[in-house]
Amino acid sequence: MPSRLRPTASVAADAILVGDPGRALLLAQELLEQPKMSNHARGLWGYSGQTPAGRSLSIQATGMGGPSAALVLADLAELGVRRAIRVGTCVAIEPQPEPGDLLTVVEAHAWAGGGAGAAVLPDPGLTARLREELGEGARAAIVASLDALHHGGEAERAPYAERVDAADMQTATLFAGAGDLGLALAAPYIGIVAAGTVTTVGRVTGTTEKFWVAPAFVALVETAKAALPDDVNAPKAS
Repeated sequence: MPSRLRPTASVAADAILVGDPGRALLLAQELLEQPKMSNHARGLWGYSGQTPAGRSLSIQATGMGGPSAALVLADLAELGVRRAIRVGTCVAIEPQPEPGDLLTVVEAHAWAGGGAGAAVLPDPGLTARLREELGEGARAAIVASLDALHHGGEAERAPYAERVDAADMQTATLFAGAGDLGLALAAPYIGIVAAGTVTTVGRVTGTTEKFWVAPAFVALVETAKAALPDDVNAPKAS
């Protein structure tokens, strides 16, 4: 029995990971036929069901920050997840994209205190499929994963700003954990322009919450899940 998740429905071999439980609910309603809640323990909402194409898919919230995400990922691996795509938002560093621009993470660094951790990489095979599905609309990006969210703006020149394209709070931890667990994991993100003060993950002053539940976010996940191999017996990782 996993330590944190308490599944009330079966969990699929393929999963979409999001930080916010509300996004997990939104995506389950949009992407699954008759989704069943597979977890509500600790407020980490998870849903499982069939896509319209007839494949099993789970959508699981990981909470905020690397430690929460690592615990959830370990439990999902114990429950049989073999491939996962983490979809979320990040704060742009340089150059700043427009709201809704897509990034595919090709390298991440856990950044704590005054220095960067070693580079951790996504699964190469799954990332290649993801980049093919997203096409030229998504650019490769290096991400710094922080303990506290980067607020952005010209006034904040963090020490990592010259080395990365964007900042988040989970990617490096998830890439490292997936490697240890034998999971294939990749990560596309929607960039946030730091034109104002970031008040919560996925919300920028002057940008309504509707942007983050708009069809653009659902469309990103629709495209991302197409990168998951059709063969459920495919190797866990490349």
